Amino acid sequence: MPGTQRLRDTLTASPTLEYLNQMSASGWRLVALEWERESDQETQPDATQTVEVPYGMQISDDCVHLIENPAEMRVLVTAVNMIVEDYPMSRVAEELNRLGYRTRSAVKWTAAAVFDLLPRMIETGPRIFTKEEWVARRRRLMTD
Repeated sequence: MPGTQRLRDTLTASPTLEYLNQMSASGWRLVALEWERESDQETQPDATQTVEVPYGMQISDDCVHLIENPAEMRVLVTAVNMIVEDYPMSRVAEELNRLGYRTRSAVKWTAAAVFDLLPRMIETGPRIFTKEEWVARRRRLMTD
């Protein structure tokens, strides 16, 4: 299956017409130019660049900090509990839907959506359960 190759060429000077023609003759097609310059002004964040708020968090009223989103944290806790119990992703999704939980886009949970949430579950796991809860859970899982 043919794919697309990309090459990012770091230049120390402006590209010459000879260079551009040579690349074109080699089968490369120019798709973008990126410019930069030195500035005395502080760098401002790119307004077009957005960063998604981590699942389980929301922007605080002061618009400066992130705080826990109680509804999303309930989803995380419920999902982590089922994954620790070794439920398959499809079963976790079914249970979240049965409990009336929906994704941020207000649609039903799917196994893929639960899978995408795994890194966030790993990140929040230590805060979800205290050390004692994990020890008790591990003991129970080992005896099952």
